[in-house]
Amino acid sequence: MILSARTWARRSAELLDDPAADDGAVLASLGDIVRVNRLFGGVRAALARLDEFFREETPARALSLLDVGTGLGDIPVAAARRARSRGLTLRLVGLEQHPAAAREARSRHGLAMLLADAGRLPFRDGAVDFVLCSQLLHHLDAAAATRLVVELDRVARRGVVIADLHRSALAAAGIFLASFPLRFHPATRRDSVISVFRGFTPQELGAVCRSAGVAARVRRHAGFRLTAAWRKNGGHP
Repeated sequence: MILSARTWARRSAELLDDPAADDGAVLASLGDIVRVNRLFGGVRAALARLDEFFREETPARALSLLDVGTGLGDIPVAAARRARSRGLTLRLVGLEQHPAAAREARSRHGLAMLLADAGRLPFRDGAVDFVLCSQLLHHLDAAAATRLVVELDRVARRGVVIADLHRSALAAAGIFLASFPLRFHPATRRDSVISVFRGFTPQELGAVCRSAGVAARVRRHAGFRLTAAWRKNGGHP
């Protein structure tokens, strides 16, 4: 039987799916992801949606941001810089399942870090102003993805941004070819292709949000990126 790329990807396991994966391999792969975020639009897409919230905040206000699945913390740190450009102070909290990633993010950026299951966030309702979740949703099956979106919405006081991958054979081929001159770890080379085929269409990402009871506005971005964002009052940024 010939499997579709989507089915193959859904049945495959990525290194970062395993909370007990080797520390060295995890850090190498996350380091590659930092470069991919910077070069191919991951940071820009997430910041574009967060900035829609920041522009409407009163200058000099102190706000909080929880980044679920923060990796090495590159995107929340960039978000704090963007907030400062708007006259805001952003207090960052990262959440990870990999202890090595949590230690490295704390060491690199001084992030406050929590080790926890993203499906059961250790926060009370409305505990943080903004919640960001970048490139985590595609790792989950449909039921787990819905539970995660429910949790993101539950702990946010002002708004939520989900950033993920737009599924595309062209994007999969491009990241595979780019992985050689960028000297990716072998696990990243394989997993980056799996991740792209685990990604979403805009309609699929919107449907995941609706299944969790939120009305998100989904947008496409350069670099085969998708974002979904919503306000807690039911409006759109």
